[in-house]
Amino acid sequence: MLSLFHEEEHPSRAFVIPASPPVAASHLARIVADSTDRVAWLRARAQGITATDVAKLATPKSLQTAVYDKLNGSSFSGNSYTDHGRAREPEIAAWVQRRYGIEPSTALFHASDHRRHLATPDGVGPGTGSGADGLELAEIKTTSKAWRSIPRSYLRQVWWQQYVLGAERTLLVWEQHQDFVPVNAEPECRWVERDEDQIAILVGYANNLIALLNQQTTSGPPVGRV
Repeated sequence: MLSLFHEEEHPSRAFVIPASPPVAASHLARIVADSTDRVAWLRARAQGITATDVAKLATPKSLQTAVYDKLNGSSFSGNSYTDHGRAREPEIAAWVQRRYGIEPSTALFHASDHRRHLATPDGVGPGTGSGADGLELAEIKTTSKAWRSIPRSYLRQVWWQQYVLGAERTLLVWEQHQDFVPVNAEPECRWVERDEDQIAILVGYANNLIALLNQQTTSGPPVGRV
């Protein structure tokens, strides 16, 4: 059975038109950019801390590496595996929408109380409304290896997205492939519940990263890679 946690150390109006539900208004009003305009999306992401950034913040030491990458840019520009993931994502997102009613999303959102806390979930749905802001998210991955557990970095991504959107849970969906051909007829998926303790840790790391970035851009030479 797939366990949720990887065996890794935890990091310390008009009358005829009804008004939009508060849930919809609260997150749609916080859209910063859309990945369909890649230049604007990348520019907006560079100004804040994204789920991709937070996924790497497992320890205090990792903050220094993150500072370097944010200031200098990452040298990784993609490969055949990321190309495959981008090609498969719309197909998997359509499956998620059919099965779970979570609509594909390409929007970049900021958190309600911090404009530099950013996330681009792969899907956003109304959820049950029983917790947080009532939203349910989807996050899509492709992998060449079978998962015994959900990689910890992906959990950090999911928890960060839940925090930014105010979501109660996320459907993490993954499709295994062999030589870029899907192994199974349908992807696998698991619900990941919101975890306030883990979110608090990630928000702390993100705020520390922002403080270090502010320090580096206002005084002194850029830090070297750790």
